[in-house]
Amino acid sequence: MSRAVLSLGSNLGDRLGHLSDAVAALDSLVTAVSSVYRTPPWGPVVQDDYYNLTLIAEAQELDAYGWLDRCRALEQAAGRVRDIRWGPRTLDADVITVDDVVSDDPDLVLPHPRAHERGFVLLPWAEIEPTAELPGFGSIVVLLAGLDSSGIERVGHVS
Repeated sequence: MSRAVLSLGSNLGDRLGHLSDAVAALDSLVTAVSSVYRTPPWGPVVQDDYYNLTLIAEAQELDAYGWLDRCRALEQAAGRVRDIRWGPRTLDADVITVDDVVSDDPDLVLPHPRAHERGFVLLPWAEIEPTAELPGFGSIVVLLAGLDSSGIERVGHVS
């Protein structure tokens, strides 16, 4: 059994719909899903705000690369186009952690290399698992306390 923490975000088209479709596609693998949060975009590209959520999923047959493949399939199903780094997207699906796996493979760095500095990952994660630890960085609640999350606002839930 592998356990993954995934972060989903969308800022193009039906943002809530893209998130809802992705969670639905994972179906029975999902054990917890946060509220949806509106967050300012990350990076240098001017664009609309994102809707983000964090979820926990478990699967007998998936390893860390299996979760990465799942995330890529979710993005493809949402029509994601990768043409601008940090640009707008219909769906961004990131693997944050898988069990205690540590990887420096350029295709799958685990834990996610910037999760510790992203309130849009940590705030929803803390909602569903407040005692969680980010391997190599410590308590997500302590990490979150050190970030400015004033621009992050809860907007609802996926159906």
